[in-house]
Amino acid sequence: MGIYLNPSNVGFKGILAADIYVDKSMLISVLNRFIDKNNKYICVSRPRRFGKTIAANMLCAYYSKGCDSREIFKDLKISKADNYEKYLNKLNFIKIDVASEYQNAPEKENTIQNFTNFVRSEFVKEFPNVQFAENDTIANCILKVYAATEETFVIILDEYDSLVRMQIPQTLFDEYLMFLNGLFKSDTLRPAIALAYITGILPVVRDKEQSKLNNFEEYTILDSMELSEYVGFTDEEVAILCQQYQINHTECKNWYQGYKLDSFDVYNPESVVKCIKNRRFESHWGKTSSYQVIADRLAANFDGMKDDVVKMVAGENVRVNVTRYMNTMTDFRNKDDAFTYLIHLGYLAYDYNTKTCRIPNKEVRYEWFNALEDDKNYKVTDKIIKSSEYLLEQTLLLNGGEVSKALNRSHIHVASHRNYHNEQALASAVYLAFIDALNYYTVYKETSAGMGIADLIYTPLHPDGKYPPMIIELKSNKTASRAIDQIKTKEYFHAFDYYKGKIIFVGINYDEKKKHSCNIEAVEK
Repeated sequence: MGIYLNPSNVGFKGILAADIYVDKSMLISVLNRFIDKNNKYICVSRPRRFGKTIAANMLCAYYSKGCDSREIFKDLKISKADNYEKYLNKLNFIKIDVASEYQNAPEKENTIQNFTNFVRSEFVKEFPNVQFAENDTIANCILKVYAATEETFVIILDEYDSLVRMQIPQTLFDEYLMFLNGLFKSDTLRPAIALAYITGILPVVRDKEQSKLNNFEEYTILDSMELSEYVGFTDEEVAILCQQYQINHTECKNWYQGYKLDSFDVYNPESVVKCIKNRRFESHWGKTSSYQVIADRLAANFDGMKDDVVKMVAGENVRVNVTRYMNTMTDFRNKDDAFTYLIHLGYLAYDYNTKTCRIPNKEVRYEWFNALEDDKNYKVTDKIIKSSEYLLEQTLLLNGGEVSKALNRSHIHVASHRNYHNEQALASAVYLAFIDALNYYTVYKETSAGMGIADLIYTPLHPDGKYPPMIIELKSNKTASRAIDQIKTKEYFHAFDYYKGKIIFVGINYDEKKKHSCNIEAVEK
């Protein structure tokens, strides 16, 4: 048993001992199908705090010959799988946390050589009957063991892309590429590798050098295919946790969900766990990373980027081409590259079917607000955001005049460089102007209600009466009164049949002169 070679299961034991654990062990069953197959090279990339290291520790506990993990897996889902016994603690296992190795290296330029020396020394102890040389690479060590014993290896590189994201000196980067290519692109070594599993935030760099790793099947936050349900927490898993710990599921969804992979609605798992432990909804994102990541990309101010950012802040999805980004920290050529990078980091969510991106949830939205506040190009957006609390107060006081004034500013801001007379633009303007309402409401756009489709419905997160339900109807070149009448005649208020108390009806009209009128009524139900 070593630190790098055939390690123990102590890491996964600690994870299982936590107060909150969601069983993702069926990932093992999926990976078992890749063992010794042509598609045995797996690259899994996803944002920070999405469980990459937890998965790596679980795989270590399952595959490593350096431990007996039958007891710790006996109550997990994998124990019922048909292929559970096949590889349980039966394979040689190498695990290297690349980020930790770099951070802990006394001399950063010797990072690769340092962990190579450590791993080689463990090979010497683990396989005393095999002759190793002092200058053997890890690839050479594996090959010598395979030649002598025909034993194969599972290799995990956790945070493999950290040296790319840290923008290390070119000489070290070149050495790292040689290390990766030596392990994973050698036809001679291929039979000795049962499974290669590398994790990171960014997918494999697509330059002329590292593109040599094109033998890896990539499972990214853009498309994780059969691994989708093992990225973060699914809605079903969070619903169970919310019920178990008596947490408001709807509010949890507003704060931490918003990512979509295949058919799964995905949550940030670390934030969900912290929310349950602390028993309050707040942003945990900013405590472990900086909104400066967003600010740096905004500063590039690529053509069309500002308009798209404003749309996303206003609740819209925008088109994005994710196929051209080179997965580096230097090659940002347009807004699509910038947005794709932010998708990989989790600051945006991607919809594979519509090829669009959006701000995923309330937690991340706060990071965008912080970034916009520091950018002079978004002064108007920042002002509208900061005025939204006042606007909500005035709406609840039935002050339609203030709403009209706010929408005169917000509508033209959201509708820049496109058709102003577009109901979607007005809906987005309302969403942005009332952005503070997201602290108290869940917002539904174009939702079936009563005998029709309501433009906007604001459902209170807490039915205590302080923030009553709101129904907003939009009209063009009509009257605000007519919008109110439609709410009543179409009986949109039936969306709140469960609710007893005051409901706010808001009718908004805009005309060809780009002026808005607003009527607000409070109805007791």
